[in-house]
Amino acid sequence: MKKLIFNILGIIITLIFIFQNVSVYAANTKSDLENQASDTQDKIEQLQKEQEEIQDNRSEAMKTVENLIYQISDVEKEIDDLETKIDDLQQQIKVNEKDIEQKTEEYNKQEELLDARMIALYKSGDTSYLEIFLTSSSMTDFLSKYYLAQELVECDKEFMQSVTEQKKELEAKKAELEADKKELDSSLNQQKAKQVTLTSMKEEKERYAAQLTEAEKKNQEEIEQFEKDKAEIEAQLKKIAEEEAKKNQANNIASTPSASGYIFPVQGLSKANINNKTYPSYPGHTGVDVNINVTGKNVVAVKAGTVVISTALRNPNGTYRSYGEYVVINHHDGTMTLYAHMLSGSRKVDPGDTVVQGQILGTVGSTGNSTGTHLHFEVKVNGRSVNPLPYLP
Repeated sequence: MKKLIFNILGIIITLIFIFQNVSVYAANTKSDLENQASDTQDKIEQLQKEQEEIQDNRSEAMKTVENLIYQISDVEKEIDDLETKIDDLQQQIKVNEKDIEQKTEEYNKQEELLDARMIALYKSGDTSYLEIFLTSSSMTDFLSKYYLAQELVECDKEFMQSVTEQKKELEAKKAELEADKKELDSSLNQQKAKQVTLTSMKEEKERYAAQLTEAEKKNQEEIEQFEKDKAEIEAQLKKIAEEEAKKNQANNIASTPSASGYIFPVQGLSKANINNKTYPSYPGHTGVDVNINVTGKNVVAVKAGTVVISTALRNPNGTYRSYGEYVVINHHDGTMTLYAHMLSGSRKVDPGDTVVQGQILGTVGSTGNSTGTHLHFEVKVNGRSVNPLPYLP
């Protein structure tokens, strides 16, 4: 009996010892996790501080050059949009002019027929129903002539109404044509003014660029290359969006861009993992950076769609530039999403692939024009970048 009691006491003491160790381990683990989280936040804050110091230490000439690069890029986009608008207006004017020509020809023919009908009615004079009755050979003949006269009167009324409507329609088309021509003149004037502004900005940029150090000139080249790459990508996506819009219109398919139904682009994370939630966070930044606790995390499709771009931007010497490893998905509702700076060799999709929501596209990295591990995420509407924050849950 005593032996049994000692055995039970031994088991109890052992269990107490184990639970104490587990508790200590759990406390240590929790403490370690808290310390890791604190260290990560400290690293982010340190990186941000370093970035701010870099920004502050730039020469005034470099700051001016950088701002002018972004302003030039914006003006070039505005000129590009105006060119598209001008082309559309010119095409619309051609269509309207041809339509007016056809409608004028039809209206003139109808007007001639109406004039001939009016002359015939005038020459025949007014025929009274009494005259129809007296010249009829029978009641059947009278009723036949009566209904025929009624039908002729109704036909005359419909014909005159048709000619009147044709005239109104023709006048409306002419008014539309004049409005298009005025808008075209306005757009051409805007384009000329912006071209003058663009030339002036480029000349000013060159004056300040002459004051830069060799390191700053290299930085200038990188920024200008990035802006060039972005412009080419936007032109490509804009063309895809326009072709799809035409196809949808031809098939009577509605496609209204919507911010609903998106998930977060980094698996297991949320908006809390975005350090800077302003848009744009700095001039020329067309997306948002997911940069807290992202190392090793999967990049996922925020919505189902088709991969239209999956590639890596590299310099002639093989080094990464601009977006680095990136993917673009067309969601077929007027929106596209872009995922950039992914880890080298981590992309898992190819152009033409159909992806489902949440499908892994790659791994968060720091390829291209990047200063640290993060996902650069963009939303495009009709090929143009918009604030992505309202699209994220």
